[in-house]
Amino acid sequence: MNIRNEDIKEVLMEIPEGHKHIRTKIVLQDGSGFELQEASVANIVRAYVTLKTDARKKAVALRGKRLEERKEGYAEWQLTEEPAE
Repeated sequence: MNIRNEDIKEVLMEIPEGHKHIRTKIVLQDGSGFELQEASVANIVRAYVTLKTDARKKAVALRGKRLEERKEGYAEWQLTEEPAE
């Protein structure tokens, strides 16, 4: 799926009632859409900044996996950077 800028009707970032973390809702021109949790957007932004600012990198791959060992407060399922194929 390739979503062009002109395919996007609206982006709404908010902290929903009763929640602590940001949700990002993207609505497409055809009325369909999707919602991303804060951790997903943070990982995408981190990968984007890494790729944009490292003159040697040509790709960044984030792959989801369950982490048994992780920092306190972090979710078990994480998107971690791995070598791009």
